Amino acid sequence: MIQSSELILNPDGSVYHLNLLPHQIANDIIFVGDQNRVEKITKNFEKIEFSQQKREFKTQTGIFKGKRITVMSTGIGPDNIDIVMNELDALVNIDLQTRLPKETLTSLNIIRIGTSGSLRENIPCDSFVMSKFGLGLDNMLRSYLIDEVSNLEMEDAFVKHTNWDLKKGKPYVISCSEKLEKIIESARIHKGITATAGGFYGPQGRVLRLNIQDKELNSKMDTFEFEDNKITNLEMETAAIYGLGKLLGHNCLSLNAIIANRATGTFSDDPYKAVDELIEYTLDKLSVK
Repeated sequence: MIQSSELILNPDGSVYHLNLLPHQIANDIIFVGDQNRVEKITKNFEKIEFSQQKREFKTQTGIFKGKRITVMSTGIGPDNIDIVMNELDALVNIDLQTRLPKETLTSLNIIRIGTSGSLRENIPCDSFVMSKFGLGLDNMLRSYLIDEVSNLEMEDAFVKHTNWDLKKGKPYVISCSEKLEKIIESARIHKGITATAGGFYGPQGRVLRLNIQDKELNSKMDTFEFEDNKITNLEMETAAIYGLGKLLGHNCLSLNAIIANRATGTFSDDPYKAVDELIEYTLDKLSVK
């Protein structure tokens, strides 16, 4: 039995941070970072059957073209993803009354819709990027046993190429769900490696008043290539989602609307439009039966 200190429940029996009960989520889940983006998606639904919010975690479950979908805000960063992924898994794969794992496990389909900056000139603002791989620079996933789900060869190649300082922890690489990739892909989608940083400023190479450990890291990432895969963009959630998804047996895919191009120094003229178009694209692909 899982102890109360390890799986914390609220007085109503819901999981602690998300404040959800098992029947309140669908098997198909869309992640967004910003809580205000949840309703940008669910406004397209024919029906919203449930709405809940605790802290930055806002959840709405409803029906889109006959399909039951949950939309959830995760907040920013790998630490929040650790909370969201583990509590979602508990909702479907642990009996919250007996505190025992279920004999028959459920695989959720989880798609992240985010915004990101491109690192490549040929991926312009307002385009869509699918993360074929998540490259974790954040070190969160190293708290788990990940060697069986990670791409060790790509990890070692990246460490060598960037002369990575292992005092920061070893980067990890996890692939996306092939099942979801086939559902969502099209000629409109760019594919590549998405780097996941543990912070927004120094960890992503931004310098304000503090010096950083490797000022050349972004330019080194620009030239990294492994088996025809290049790093396309940099954000703060994808690799953590992929890693925990693989470990827990869920299908995960990350999509980003590119609103900035750091290689050209440009920013989208209308970033809200780019996000709305990615939302529409994703919902249409998910609703196909």
